[in-house]
Amino acid sequence: QVQFVESGGGLVQPGGSLRLSCAASGSIFSIYPMGWYRQAPGKQRELVAAIASGGSRNYADAVKGRFTISRDNAKNTVYLQMNSLKPEDTAVYYCNFATATVRTHYGDYWGQGTQVTVSS
Repeated sequence: QVQFVESGGGLVQPGGSLRLSCAASGSIFSIYPMGWYRQAPGKQRELVAAIASGGSRNYADAVKGRFTISRDNAKNTVYLQMNSLKPEDTAVYYCNFATATVRTHYGDYWGQGTQVTVSS
């Protein structure tokens, strides 16, 4: 079973920065695209950033230019550097495989996520 453990969230003022980390178990991590998702209260979970095994990246329009996703395959870890944070970035952030078919194949398991709160 693949497991994801997210960390690095917290309370930050608007304009501030945070760096999230996601440690993944299992040896299959490095071959799949990975993503960071977020879910705000009363809203559906959304994909905000994705990175392929080779390193190409994609971002949701809402975070483009402010967030940077990266991965260290040797450490089975994915990162999300978040700069210029806005109150609307407040959400629980999760990492997982970036494609639905892979998530389903491995049981669609979600970790506990890490809370990010942007407020003055």
